[in-house]
Amino acid sequence: MPDVEIVKATDKKDEKKDERKPEPPTPTQEIKANIALIDRAINDLETRLTHRVLRSLTALRKRINDKVLRDAIEENYPKDSAVKNSLLSWLPPAPPAEQSMEVDTTSGTNATASLPPSSKPTSDPVPEAEIYFRLLIIHHLHTSKDTYSKSIQLSHETVDKMQAMNRRSMDPIAAKIWFAVERSYELGGELADARPMFLAAQRTASLRHDDDTQASLINRLLRGYLHYNLYDQADKLVSKTTFPASASNPQYARYHYSLGRIKAVQLNYTAAHTNLQQAIRRAPAAKTAPGFYQVVHKLFVIVELLMGDIPDRGLFRHPVLEKALSAYFDIVKAVRTGSLSEFQTTLNKHAAQFEADKTYTLIVRLRQNVIKTGIRRLSLSYSRISLRDICLKLHLDSEEDAEYIVGKAIRDGVIEGRIVHEKGWMECGSQKDGYGPEASDMFGRRIGYCLDLHNESVKAMRYPLNAHRKELAAAQDAREREKELAKEIQEGDLDDDEGLGDY
Repeated sequence: MPDVEIVKATDKKDEKKDERKPEPPTPTQEIKANIALIDRAINDLETRLTHRVLRSLTALRKRINDKVLRDAIEENYPKDSAVKNSLLSWLPPAPPAEQSMEVDTTSGTNATASLPPSSKPTSDPVPEAEIYFRLLIIHHLHTSKDTYSKSIQLSHETVDKMQAMNRRSMDPIAAKIWFAVERSYELGGELADARPMFLAAQRTASLRHDDDTQASLINRLLRGYLHYNLYDQADKLVSKTTFPASASNPQYARYHYSLGRIKAVQLNYTAAHTNLQQAIRRAPAAKTAPGFYQVVHKLFVIVELLMGDIPDRGLFRHPVLEKALSAYFDIVKAVRTGSLSEFQTTLNKHAAQFEADKTYTLIVRLRQNVIKTGIRRLSLSYSRISLRDICLKLHLDSEEDAEYIVGKAIRDGVIEGRIVHEKGWMECGSQKDGYGPEASDMFGRRIGYCLDLHNESVKAMRYPLNAHRKELAAAQDAREREKELAKEIQEGDLDDDEGLGDY
């Protein structure tokens, strides 16, 4: 028995060694599978298959090159297809080495000659496949500065062809096309020129109730407005349009981020904080979209500081955010300590990064928060301090500025005290201790509340005295009556229909 079991175990180990993981498909095979899914989605009226193809677009576009696109087009279109020639015209011709290899492989072996005739397509695939190929080519042209102008031309031609076809089954791919169009114009430095086209397309999508395209175009317009700091026009667009409720989470994340930026510039920090939280929750995972995750958190940290809160320290230790938020961590430390000199030094040191992130104007507003924090610390340390000393400790320009800032802090309730203008100092309010009439009144109110709550609870739990005994007596009488009726029935004193009452 032991020998047999050992042999079986070794056989299982050998079988596990022979089992190998299947190799992932090549980009050309993946594109071919996606074309088949698109064709199936159109024939079966299943839009979920098209969305499934588009979900793999982000990973696929990083793996494509000229050869992959040429091979995929050759495999999915017949030899004399006009659509195939149009698509290949946007790609550079194959080098001579590849052409000679193709000739050798087709003429030198008999294996390829014996392929079944079904391996080569005999007709063009659905028009959605052509738009999908154009989408891949546009993203591929974004990888080089020399092809930015070419991507703009291809984007224009694709939009015209897409609008001429006017197929509702093309709506999910059209939403991705508009993103690629915007990216082409942005890389080419002509983003403002695309705005009229986006506005016209957004009106058309709204009339056709095309939610995917409408959500994409609203985000494209908001991005264009915010790129040129046109916050008023962006706010008007938000007020005049309704974002589709059926939009995907990535589109909602972009929309909430744009709203957060608009509200932050308009000093509505509470609404900005809420929208940025929604953007973080709806955004993809940090490792999937690290760029967007970092951009949202940069603005989120500044908005929290403007609201008077200090962000959680663990946020700056996140592996995706640690390096990107290093400059913002220095700002948080300066605001927390209330050191105006440290804040100014940090601001000057990282000014270029803040301007690139478009958060410089918001960070400049934090100067008042730093001053308020410093004044609060001084009020806790001194019962009386001159305005000149405040000016020196907070590195203010003059005593008049110090008097104005201190007066505003007293009015806003940041500190308790008063300014003695004749003598040039600030008298801070005495700190409240745990004794005195105010503390006893507070405790008296709390004790009274607890006693009232206890009395109301006792009243709610009271019942009439001996009420349960009446119920017990009634139940006992009913049981005795049932026993008597049963006894009379057994003795035969009652007929079948006599004396049963309600039974």
